Amino acid sequence: MGIFDKFADLLEQTKTLSSFGQSPAGLKFEKILSPTEAMLNGKRTILLGTNNYLGMTFDEESVQCAIEALKSEGTGTTGSRVANGSYNGHKALEEDIADFYGMHTAILFSTGYQANLGAISALAGRGDYLLIDADSHASIYDACRLSDAQVIPFRHNDADNLNRKLKRLENEPGSKLIIIESIYSMLGDMVPLQDFVDVKNKHDNTYLLIDEAHSLGVLGDKGRGLCEHVGVEDDIDFITGTFSKSIGTVGGFLVSNHKEMDIVRLASRPYMFTASPPPSVVASARQTLSTVAAATDKRKQLWENATQLYTGLKNAGYELGPTISPIVAIRLQDPEKAIALWNGLLEAGIYTNLALPPATPFGWYLLRSSISAAHTSEQIALAVELCTKIGVELGLITLSNSKKANIELVSVKDETKPAALNGSSEKRPRAKAEPKSAALPKADGSAARA
Repeated sequence: MGIFDKFADLLEQTKTLSSFGQSPAGLKFEKILSPTEAMLNGKRTILLGTNNYLGMTFDEESVQCAIEALKSEGTGTTGSRVANGSYNGHKALEEDIADFYGMHTAILFSTGYQANLGAISALAGRGDYLLIDADSHASIYDACRLSDAQVIPFRHNDADNLNRKLKRLENEPGSKLIIIESIYSMLGDMVPLQDFVDVKNKHDNTYLLIDEAHSLGVLGDKGRGLCEHVGVEDDIDFITGTFSKSIGTVGGFLVSNHKEMDIVRLASRPYMFTASPPPSVVASARQTLSTVAAATDKRKQLWENATQLYTGLKNAGYELGPTISPIVAIRLQDPEKAIALWNGLLEAGIYTNLALPPATPFGWYLLRSSISAAHTSEQIALAVELCTKIGVELGLITLSNSKKANIELVSVKDETKPAALNGSSEKRPRAKAEPKSAALPKADGSAARA
């Protein structure tokens, strides 16, 4: 058996995707024109899958700060902060993050992935317990592998299920660290955070870490995320986040009020053995972060845009995630039609994310969009129009019967589907029910439920 034989299923999936047209892994944008448009295959294309929530990637002041840092401090740091030392910008950005959240200590990581990897694997060690949502991001699962702690998954967004698992550990020594996400990246559903805070507070030696990757800049009066939006910031032990979405660059962080947290730097292998963020990235992140608290108009526009896309696709007859969110995912049961819809939209000038099992929850095939405050109403209307037109052509929706009362589950018995596109995994088993939904803010800041 050869070293690459283990990738046979993955190779078959790649071939299947390519046989229908484009493959997501093979896309190459010739030019990025703005936060919402790019040139793809010689065609001006609307970007509906970039997580650029506040549209800050072309912010003039942030770009200028990056250029100045690039000229004055060079292209990179060529090593980790433990080995090569910290630049002024590293320390300043950590202070900015701590001030932004009103917390004691922040630690800067090179990516959001590494923030979860480095924080979780260091905080939970041998004899401890990691209690993670079954629908957690890959970075959280990988952090569990790196940690020596015992890993206990609980049902997605189910605080009662978590509580039962914690009760079984009441007489066990060791710390218990609960890991959740604010907005889950595939369906855009939000964790019922107050329920989880209540459960955490019932148990001794139990801590709560929340990944605010998709809610930084998106939720809260000052853009601090779901914890601010719900009003439970004082009950949260650790927050991780990323700069690769609302902040418009790259990098990640861990922030906490625990005064001892700085020691994590010397216990986190991903922090110790990864080159630190380059000065240009740090400078642009500092500038953009300084604008987030006051970006009320951008947040309002973001939620108006999300509502327009969600309601437009819902009214067309598509099955979507459970709540209005800047992440809007079309749920499909047929892999071939999912790929055909994605390719049809590409040809029509709309870029979305194609997500397939086992990377998706509940075994669904998803066309995932992420809305930006920079999108225009006309761009969103065009996307809805094209999704509707192509969906009708593929037989996915009918204009005469646009709404369905019940959500159907993926069938796993149809052997005519490509095997490589039809599997689940231990981490994302097919569920018998929809995830529990939670209220999200409407454009005016009040709660909305789809």
